Amino acid sequence: MMPAVQTMSKPHKPQRSGVVIPHKPKWHQRLVARLIYLCARVVSATIRYEWRDETGVLTNGQGQRAIFCIWHNRLALCLEIYRLYLSTIGREPRLAAMVSASKDGGLLSRVLELYEVQPARGSTSRRGRQALLELITWAERGYDVAITPDGPRGPCYIVQDGVITLAQLTGLPVIPVSYSLSWKIQVKSWDRFQIPLPFAKCVMRLTPPIVVPRELSDEERERLRQEVEARLKSVTVD
Repeated sequence: MMPAVQTMSKPHKPQRSGVVIPHKPKWHQRLVARLIYLCARVVSATIRYEWRDETGVLTNGQGQRAIFCIWHNRLALCLEIYRLYLSTIGREPRLAAMVSASKDGGLLSRVLELYEVQPARGSTSRRGRQALLELITWAERGYDVAITPDGPRGPCYIVQDGVITLAQLTGLPVIPVSYSLSWKIQVKSWDRFQIPLPFAKCVMRLTPPIVVPRELSDEERERLRQEVEARLKSVTVD
């Protein structure tokens, strides 16, 4: 018999379990998050806000819990606006928001925590199912939900259908929201991110809620996705 030949093979890589662990913010991200939070509070205090509410929430003083949709490039002021929105209707702030499980998402999740917002870590590309389940749980506990329907990778101003799924499973209406700034810096990124400058005027627009039935055909799902996208675009002024 011929002797066995021992061959060298590449080390075997252990298979992934499929569970994605979100990146936790490191110490320097926590510091940057604190600076972002403080800057946002200071800048927001100088901004002149104007509300254009098509939902009737601000006029009748009542508000139901909802899924708030806002473009990814409007994240800078969204938490300040939510706080002002609830102070207007006299309701306790209770919000959960989807944040990417990436390293950058770790920074943003810390900013949310400073605003006492519950982060659900995930996106369409990573840990999306887990984040969706977390948002459903928060909704069942009486929280509003916030989502950027064109994030985290775009394309800009194109709504993904995850918001429709979330509305189906939670029973919450979808309220498309946007704002325009008279004075800002627009970053050359995929979403053309907007940084508000002090003493700008911010016109805030809320559109009527969109109710999503529990049972949907593919055609109905696409129609509702297009409706959310059209509503957002109709109140977006760059």
